[in-house]
Amino acid sequence: MENASTVKEFILLGFSENQGVQKIFFVVFLFFYMIILAGNLLIVITVIRSQRLNSPMYFFLCYLSFVDICYSSVTAPKMIADFLVENKTISFVGCIAQLFGVHFFGCTEIFILTVMAYDRYVAICRPLHYTAVMTRRVCGRMVIGSWVGGFLHSIVQTLLTTQLPFCGPNKIDHYFCDVHPLLQLACTNTYTVGIIVVANSGMITLSCFIILVMSYIVILVSLKSQTSEGRCKALSTCGSHITVVILFFGPCTFIYIRPSSNLSEDKSVAVIYTVITPMLNPLIYTLRNGEVKSAMRKLWSRKVGSENGK
Repeated sequence: MENASTVKEFILLGFSENQGVQKIFFVVFLFFYMIILAGNLLIVITVIRSQRLNSPMYFFLCYLSFVDICYSSVTAPKMIADFLVENKTISFVGCIAQLFGVHFFGCTEIFILTVMAYDRYVAICRPLHYTAVMTRRVCGRMVIGSWVGGFLHSIVQTLLTTQLPFCGPNKIDHYFCDVHPLLQLACTNTYTVGIIVVANSGMITLSCFIILVMSYIVILVSLKSQTSEGRCKALSTCGSHITVVILFFGPCTFIYIRPSSNLSEDKSVAVIYTVITPMLNPLIYTLRNGEVKSAMRKLWSRKVGSENGK
């Protein structure tokens, strides 16, 4: 890697060169990032501390919130800091580390969302077998499998990129290091690598999306035979998950399932799955879920009560 590349650092062009616009973006995205941290951390603490939220659905939700914190933290702090500086540089090693983190946590989130869809399928379509199928051990293995799958995917993307020579331009028309922008800077023909990268990301995204769609088609069909009360409860939990899936998979599919041709367009779309979706996830899951809201209220009232008693 050292011999192949003479570039030691990259310059992230970000969103705008206008100082006034950058200051506005700094305030806006700092606010978004604080919401991401506070909202997802609140869900993690609530699920861990609450004895009522011990079902597999909340077990997976806890890990989804944790992944959201990690995922946004790979890109958001650097992006926010760059709004205040003129020279938006990142070292070669830092760039590759960011690339690895984006794909590691992003792919892990895709797998966890897919596992959550399977959990809802078993709960709604096979309720009598739910406790036997979704045991704590099985849920743990699914989460571990999601982390391992994300790691393997990210390793492939990272190794393919680090093998390329970078010896000329070093300006990245993006706010973080990703595969497509780096491929355009490589001093060699990247057609084959680009095909492999798209196939790797596309295969995972498409296969998981197909599993998700089929799961919810089966769920919606099975809901016809249930009572109106059971149907409303199932649609409430599934509705939250479907909303998150659309917000996350839509932009991801747009970016990674095709060769990139317009980086300015790509970075605008990337904001949705790196910032907006992690910010909205806690709101979507709490506003539509009475159990989570009730557990949060009890946890908060218990904490306030203990502080007043001191």
